[in-house]
Amino acid sequence: MTFLSLAAPAMLAAGLTFTTPEGWRQSAPASSMRVAEFTLPRAAGDAEDAILIVYYFGGQGGGVDANMQRWIGQMQQANGQPSSASARKESRKVNGLAVTLVDVSGTYVAEMSPGAANRNNKPHFRLRAGVVETPKGPYFIKLTGPEKTVTKWDRAFDQFVSSFKVQ
Repeated sequence: MTFLSLAAPAMLAAGLTFTTPEGWRQSAPASSMRVAEFTLPRAAGDAEDAILIVYYFGGQGGGVDANMQRWIGQMQQANGQPSSASARKESRKVNGLAVTLVDVSGTYVAEMSPGAANRNNKPHFRLRAGVVETPKGPYFIKLTGPEKTVTKWDRAFDQFVSSFKVQ
């Protein structure tokens, strides 16, 4: 895997640009559905890095609420309560773009790949995800990793989201 270090804005499909936070490592997207992929180095004591992926489906991909519910459903709570009870949702305007975000911790149980029967089983994980609505359709951002690692990168994630622009 090749890692690139970007400190300048990167242009993506349909004209979305952003600034890559210092310390994030960009790699070539693993599939055509991904327009950007980053590794966020692990915090001390965590067993793995966090991964942030930016998806663009050419204007497709479902509505904001459906995606929020799907992401929340990828996390399970140890106490058996629904993750929707502890998920934090936020909507904001970023450079004229509507951005809706969700933040939830728990056991990450998403499918290993779309449609697969095998699922992750990663306790003490955190998921931060969002939909960026642009004139050419939505972008989807998904950050997953050990809770401590994702927390380490909270400020950088917020700076990343705040840098979104359409060219």
